[in-house]
Amino acid sequence: MEWVTEAVRGLSDLPFPLLLAVAGVLAFAESGLGVGSVVPGETAVVILGAAAADPVRYPAMLLVVALGVTAGDHVGYWLGRTNGERMRETRAVRRLGVRHWDRATAALRRHGAAAVFVTRLVPVVRTLTPAAAGVANVPYRRFLLASLSGSLLWAAVFVSIGAFAGASASRLEQLLGWGAWIVFGLAAAVAAAVAVVRRRTRSSRAVTAEAGEPAEPDVQVEGRCSDATPA
Repeated sequence: MEWVTEAVRGLSDLPFPLLLAVAGVLAFAESGLGVGSVVPGETAVVILGAAAADPVRYPAMLLVVALGVTAGDHVGYWLGRTNGERMRETRAVRRLGVRHWDRATAALRRHGAAAVFVTRLVPVVRTLTPAAAGVANVPYRRFLLASLSGSLLWAAVFVSIGAFAGASASRLEQLLGWGAWIVFGLAAAVAAAVAVVRRRTRSSRAVTAEAGEPAEPDVQVEGRCSDATPA
C-alpha cells in the first residue's frame, strides 16, 4: 500500500524549516493555557515527526518541539503569578475543567515544582500545572528546570512515535495488505468514537454536578427506614 510511503515522502519533501516552525507553534499551542484543548498538538507533532526520521532532522525537531512546549508552560506560569488565587475562577480554567485544576494543585502540594514534570503526560492537567505553579509562587529556577525536563520528555515521546512511524511505513506496507489496513482503520475509528462518547458523558456529568442538581435517592436506605418504622 504505497500511499502511506508517498504521504510520508511528500511531507519530507516540504522545506524542513517550515515543518520545524509549524511543529514548534503547535507544541506551544498544546501546552499554552486554554489553547491545548482546541489544537490537536500531540497528533500534529506525531505527523510532523514522520518527516524527522533521519539522524539530522530528529534532534532538530526534538529541540524545537521541546522549546515550544516550555514556552507554553511559561505563559501559564506568568498568568498564574499575575492572577493569583483568582486563577481558578478564570474562563480558561473553567473551560478546561475546575476538577483538573484541583488535580494540578494537588500534584503541586504532593510533589512541589516537580509536579510540572510529573504531570507532563497527563492530558489537560499538564496544561494547568504551570499556572498552578505560578499561583503557588514556585521559585522560577525550580519551575524552569521542571518545565525543560518535562518538555523534553513530551517531545521525545511524540516526535519519536512519528519518526518511528515514518521510518517503518515502507516496511509495514510490505507486511500488511489492503485488508489489514482497512481493519486497522475501522478499529481506530471505533476507538475514536468511543473516546468521544466517553468524554461527552464525563462532561455532561461534570456540568450536572456543578449545577448542583439533587442526587437520586438511595433506595436501600429508604427500605431500611421503612423496615424500622413500627406497624
